[in-house]
Amino acid sequence: MPKATVKLIVTGDDFGYCPRRNQGIVECFLAGAVSNVSLLVNGSAVSDAVQLARRYHIPIGLHANLSEGLPVCPALKEESSLLNKEGFFHGKMGIRTVLAEGLLKMLAIIIVIIYHCLPEIRHVFAQVLEEYGIIHTRVPIEPDLPHCSWIDPHLMDFYLGVEKDSLDTVDVFTKHGIRWPDIYIGLSTMGKNMSMSNILRAIDNATTDFLAKENASIPSSSPSCPDQGIRTVTIELMTHPGYPSVPPVGGCGEGPDDFSQSWERLHELKTLKNPELQSHYETRNIQLCAFKDL
Repeated sequence: MPKATVKLIVTGDDFGYCPRRNQGIVECFLAGAVSNVSLLVNGSAVSDAVQLARRYHIPIGLHANLSEGLPVCPALKEESSLLNKEGFFHGKMGIRTVLAEGLLKMLAIIIVIIYHCLPEIRHVFAQVLEEYGIIHTRVPIEPDLPHCSWIDPHLMDFYLGVEKDSLDTVDVFTKHGIRWPDIYIGLSTMGKNMSMSNILRAIDNATTDFLAKENASIPSSSPSCPDQGIRTVTIELMTHPGYPSVPPVGGCGEGPDDFSQSWERLHELKTLKNPELQSHYETRNIQLCAFKDL
């Protein structure tokens, strides 16, 4: 098996959701446990998040949100197929229903650009990224996911649906010159399922599988065969560290949800900051980096 250096992007998602989430993500960044963040533009603490990112020079990306809370775009607040009759986005499952029923107008997507891999939306999303010179995005296809028996069945069905949509998006993103890390992980290690052993298992299994497939596709006589040198494999690990939200503070206009109030946010924070995990990264030649370093 060819040797590899792993460049790992540990993304702290939902930066700006609430002050306690911001606090936890910043702590993780300063501890070297998170290397990139995704900014939730309609989060209640987004201004605080932006100031923190500037103060601590935190690499930042945008968390595309078409499903949760209130829109920030004035044009959408009037009337949009992206919103329900109360003026909120349709939610994680609601947007899929509206899309399947043909009720989602693509013009609304162009106005605002989690669900960038859904049918039709993927084309608009890719066009917008190309027009604005954004070359990296997330494609949530987790190699070892079907073998993760500890994931609740209803969540597994949802995750596999996300992966199917993501697989169908690859050609669209490629056409528009958009890139993403070689490997994505994070669904199998989210919340209560995050542990040092699960993170390392996911990284090791995904890297081994990726290199094996790559090696099999290159003739042994080829001068570019991975066995001729050390391959650099890029991975994004999606995380949601932070201190649990305390109502009514937080959210995207509707207050904090159960996910953000859960003890699992703190569990992720403590796991990621564990010095033993950092030590394992070093022994496995895993180097933390940001999207800008790819």
